Amino acid sequence: QVQLVESGGGLVQSGDSLRSSCAAPRRTFSIMGWFRQAPGKEREFVASITWSGGNTEYADSVEGRFTFSRDNAKNTVYLQMNSLKPEDTAVYYCAAGWVTSSGEQYDYWGQGTRVTVSS
Repeated sequence: QVQLVESGGGLVQSGDSLRSSCAAPRRTFSIMGWFRQAPGKEREFVASITWSGGNTEYADSVEGRFTFSRDNAKNTVYLQMNSLKPEDTAVYYCAAGWVTSSGEQYDYWGQGTRVTVSS
């Protein structure tokens, strides 16, 4: 069983920054992702990064404010969140998976870390 260990959530004010991290026990995945779920809403994609080339993708809502990076030696990925807004308030989930011919497939999920942004 693969466990993804997340850390770094918290309560901040609008405009502040936070960094969340996600450690994977081994790096057999080709892609890592961050998703979030706000109260009363469905889970949504935030960002993804490939292990090999470090290629990133971002949701339009976070483009330019969030940065997704990886440390291959530590099997750890980081989500740097800047200029946070109240609408970023959600539980953030780290996910691991593979890039397939059908697209990105995430099979493993972290426990979630809560980010609350006050106005």
